Amino acid sequence: MDLLGLFLIAVGLSMDAFAVSICKGLAMRRAGYRSMALVGLWFGGFQALMPVLGYLVGVQFKEAITAVDHWIAFGLLAVIGWNMLREAMSGGEEEDDGSLAPKAMVLLALATSIDALAVGVSFAFLDVNITAAAGFIGTVTFVLSAAGVKVGSVFGAKYKSRAEITGGVILILMGAKILLEHLGVINF
Repeated sequence: MDLLGLFLIAVGLSMDAFAVSICKGLAMRRAGYRSMALVGLWFGGFQALMPVLGYLVGVQFKEAITAVDHWIAFGLLAVIGWNMLREAMSGGEEEDDGSLAPKAMVLLALATSIDALAVGVSFAFLDVNITAAAGFIGTVTFVLSAAGVKVGSVFGAKYKSRAEITGGVILILMGAKILLEHLGVINF
């Protein structure tokens, strides 16, 4: 996988965390650097950990399903992307109290990184250095989550659904690219 593809996946995966970070920023009286860094560390850390766990699961089954690995990668990314689109368009708003307590942050970080677990499974079937990929995904998520807190505190909730829609579209397109490359339809 090339750097641009990995970057697009990282951005797509981080959109849930970005949207939740915006909500955190909305709920805070003041979004300082400490709050921004703390939210970024929680979300970025989990987004880095989950692909590694998914990868470890995926390599256990790699030999058995190599013939259909591109379909699995496409299916996982398409389902994740579709779910992000559906959530963004449902119009449901989540309430957030702005708390950065570990109990609240662990649940949010886990919820926003489940899709990264599935992407990690698909990475097991692709030519991906999982350590570098996980670090890159975690870093991108850290930056976007920290920025999301500030965006939420300054601009409000109007960008939340746009972020989720963008992330969903990116993941679906990356899944389609992987599938079409393996089928020989395109060659990037």
